[in-house]
Amino acid sequence: ASKAVALFAQFQSISGLVVMGIMAAMIAAGLLYGFRKISVDYRARHLVERTVMGVLIAASAVAIVTTLGIVLSLIFESVRFFEKVPFFNFLFGTHWSPQSVFEGAGAEATTRNGEVFGAVPVFTGTLLITFIAMAVAAPIGLLAAIYLSDYATPRVRAVVKPLLEVLAGIPTVVYGFFAALTVAPLFRQTGDLFGVGISSESALAAGLVMGVMIIPFVSSLSDDVINAVPQTLRDGSAGLGATKSETILKVVIPAALPGIVSAMMLAISRAIGETMIVVMAAGLAANLTANPFESVTTVTVQLVTLLVGDQEFDSAKTLAAFALGLVLFCVTLLLNVIALQVIRKYQEQYD
Repeated sequence: ASKAVALFAQFQSISGLVVMGIMAAMIAAGLLYGFRKISVDYRARHLVERTVMGVLIAASAVAIVTTLGIVLSLIFESVRFFEKVPFFNFLFGTHWSPQSVFEGAGAEATTRNGEVFGAVPVFTGTLLITFIAMAVAAPIGLLAAIYLSDYATPRVRAVVKPLLEVLAGIPTVVYGFFAALTVAPLFRQTGDLFGVGISSESALAAGLVMGVMIIPFVSSLSDDVINAVPQTLRDGSAGLGATKSETILKVVIPAALPGIVSAMMLAISRAIGETMIVVMAAGLAANLTANPFESVTTVTVQLVTLLVGDQEFDSAKTLAAFALGLVLFCVTLLLNVIALQVIRKYQEQYD
């Protein structure tokens, strides 16, 4: 009997060890299986994240490399142009006539080309048309945005807002036809009635129609910015006894000013870069004048004119397009820097 008890006790201990071993093996197998599954999932997520990150980096690199390529191309070709035409003569010269380019070499070519590549008339025409366009678009667009955001009923807003967006989608060539066939003749006939000489192609006609084209950009962007101003600011101003117009002038507009400045800068960039309206309504003549009744040209129009047709890429006439493009790029960059400084200043004040 004692022997049987000893065998039974030994069997119990062995069976306990076996059960513990089986349980340990099962636990180890479960841990290993779970580790493998978790590791695979983690690697999959990590692979997805790395893929997404790579795509984003590649997209950013494409944008940066493209921009650098454009800038470097402008710089290198402009350097070649300034080897043929003195920089001072180009930037401050008052006579623009690329058709009179001298294709020779040496000091004589540099001197003669310096006399026909004076870009001041081109810059003046660009500024004149842009000024007229913004004089039309800025006040009308901003006032329209204020009306839509604070005065218009929901029904009126639901009708007017889409109409402005449709106006923004009209091709610029349509505006050009309207300027050339309707606005310019109307100005010329009106000037004849009052004894004022107005050219059939004038900066006034181009600037006015361009301003009408830009109004939807200014009004739509300004409306979005003004609507983003917290209602608590309006309520607080009304609680202090301010009228609605005082609230808009002294509270809403200053709070929305960074976005409004951005809208104006976008409108200015659009005006500077417009070509079709200027070609059809203002002409191609590079006249140095501040008279809006005369024909002028712009930088973008001259860029198209210089590069149209069969051109020699080492000619001063062709390289002049790159020099104009570089100046236009620098001016646009300067305007953007100024806008960013204004936005930063008012964000610090109203944040």
